Amino acid sequence: MAVLLEDIAQAVELWLKRIKKQDPYVDPNLDPVLLVPGIAGSILNAVDNDTGKEERVWVRILGADREFRTKLWSRFDPSTGKTVSFDPKTNVMVPQDRNGLYAIDNLDPDMVIGGDSAYYFHEMIDEMISWGYNEGKTLFGFGYDFRQSNRFHETMEGLAAKLEIVFSASGGKKINIISHSMGGLLIFEKYVKSWIAIAAPFQGAPGYITSALLNGMSFVDGWEQNFFVSKWSMHQLLIECPSVYELMACPDFAWEHIPLLEFWRETHDGDGKSMAMLVSYPPIEAISILKQALSINAVNYEGVNIPLPFNLEILKWANETRKVLSRAKVPSQVKFYNIYGTNLETPHSVCYGSEDAPLTDCKELPCYWGNYIYVNGDGTVPVESAKADGLNAEARVGVPGEHRGILHDKHVFRILKHWLKADHDPYYNPINDYVILPTCFEIEKHKEKGLQITSLKEEWELVTNDDQDKEDDDNNKANSSSKNPMVGSISVSKQQEEAHATIIVHPQTEEGMQHVELTAVSISAGA
Repeated sequence: MAVLLEDIAQAVELWLKRIKKQDPYVDPNLDPVLLVPGIAGSILNAVDNDTGKEERVWVRILGADREFRTKLWSRFDPSTGKTVSFDPKTNVMVPQDRNGLYAIDNLDPDMVIGGDSAYYFHEMIDEMISWGYNEGKTLFGFGYDFRQSNRFHETMEGLAAKLEIVFSASGGKKINIISHSMGGLLIFEKYVKSWIAIAAPFQGAPGYITSALLNGMSFVDGWEQNFFVSKWSMHQLLIECPSVYELMACPDFAWEHIPLLEFWRETHDGDGKSMAMLVSYPPIEAISILKQALSINAVNYEGVNIPLPFNLEILKWANETRKVLSRAKVPSQVKFYNIYGTNLETPHSVCYGSEDAPLTDCKELPCYWGNYIYVNGDGTVPVESAKADGLNAEARVGVPGEHRGILHDKHVFRILKHWLKADHDPYYNPINDYVILPTCFEIEKHKEKGLQITSLKEEWELVTNDDQDKEDDDNNKANSSSKNPMVGSISVSKQQEEAHATIIVHPQTEEGMQHVELTAVSISAGA
């Protein structure tokens, strides 16, 4: 019984903590941060123009596919550059609660089981609050209708207005923008201090977008897919989204390996015998194949058959967007940083059919699942694309991680904390994720027989919390017959001076600490 009473007491204590939260630590010296999501990273509400009733249509589980088709399916209007819902009574809005953070935090707040699958910036927001950020004072969000182009005027006007709000609320401090994927590519010089791009597809996401245009995509994995928007329903939306066309492979980029759309086509020889031939199309030539493949694509909406082919008007718009972005430069006073995901198989080219089962017509492509040819990346964006920002970056750091999962990666949190100067740790090295802690520094000088002799001794402790580093170190220890320190030496000489140094690197301890010693002597003449 005592154990049960203790459990009850602990449960009540936990409940009290939840209903009586302590005020979080707030650091008044931090500069404001604006979080900007990528495609599908904002809650979207449908507002009935007649009644004013508002309901969430992205993201939701109950009735997800039906509401998605009814409220979000849309057509692109080339005269305005806007993607407009089929339903004339529906206006799509982004909720502005919690200074814009609500819409980009948990995309389905009603999901109890498996709720973390709908997290977007949730963990990052919690982490930054623990650093001393304050919602509405130094931490803000900017959600937007991700169906639209990255240069759609209403989106850019909304971002400009949000920057003014943040600038004013923070007392006139310049803003650090943290954007994910395609979010926040155009910067407003007046208000911005730095721009940190995470997993940005600067040159496109070739394989992923090609298959998305032909077959659709799913934003939820596992059992939740059974309750979510179907891949086919998503496909019909994406075909009319400028933001998706703007993620197609940049044809002017000097790819190490050109991304291809390939498929096995059935042909016949001179005797009429059928045979399979693999045909390949680089980005520009692939357009004609996409056009043929989607030429008969259509949906039935409220009893009306609506053609949804590959949209050449959107492609024209997207090409102009690419030109605008290629000419854009980050102002000299704005610091730019780039974090990109690595170590995952990432679609680069996609191939349909097989030698044993070739296609007879391009129109069959949407009915087949493609086979990817992979490169290194975050599962969506190749490293090659993410690194090619074409900007004067303060730093570019690759982090092993998945495209959206990288937003709650502890390594990324440490890097951000350092770049935002929220850690007050001048010794942290974000590229390798460790802290360099000086523990000893001694220097002596004396003259001997007309020579200036200088001796130096310096020691450090390398402190890491990276589990992978510990695992690698354990593997190294297991594969080594000795746990002795590693010793290296170096000698350098130039006119009338020479120096010799010895470096000793001790094995990493169980606590994740590694001791490094440097001893050096220099001898110079005529000093």
